Amino acid sequence: MTPSQSGSSGVSTPGEPRSVSELNSTPHVPVGEYLFAALTAAIGIYVLIAANFIRIPLSSNTLGPRSFPYLVGALLLCAAIAVFVGIRRGRLGEADEGEDVDSTVDTDWVTVGKLIAFFTAHAYLIQFIGWPFAAAVLFAGSAWTLGAKRLRWAFAIALALAFTIYFLFGQLLGLSLPAGPLLDWIPFF
Repeated sequence: MTPSQSGSSGVSTPGEPRSVSELNSTPHVPVGEYLFAALTAAIGIYVLIAANFIRIPLSSNTLGPRSFPYLVGALLLCAAIAVFVGIRRGRLGEADEGEDVDSTVDTDWVTVGKLIAFFTAHAYLIQFIGWPFAAAVLFAGSAWTLGAKRLRWAFAIALALAFTIYFLFGQLLGLSLPAGPLLDWIPFF
């Protein structure tokens, strides 16, 4: 094979010298992927250590309150190890090609600020108006911030969603979400 033939195909054989760009390319270290694996491992280790400080009631004779945190911590640690091994083997995350994200546009800090304000308002409003109404304010405010066109429908859907979540978690799962002073007088709240 002559040098002109090998240059036309673009493939270098073991005996041929590589191009200048191939010789000067430095290996890419996937810092973000390693950081993700390390952070996941650190959270898993923290959960495993923190689970030891959970008090076990004397009446506990089954799995106990530590079993779920142990499971979550172990799964986080296993996931971190699997990610680290995958990175070492060359399986890196690929950029999402289908997203409609314009990287030239700056972050809309007004929108971010509004969302943070609604999350903060939700946390403070729970004790004054109760969880369902505070969640409705959060849902409707988030819809308005993100560009909902029909605010009446957004608020009506937010109320329906908040009360649905309240009943599902309160009645079916037995969790206690505070009804607040606006709903305390109704017997099923």
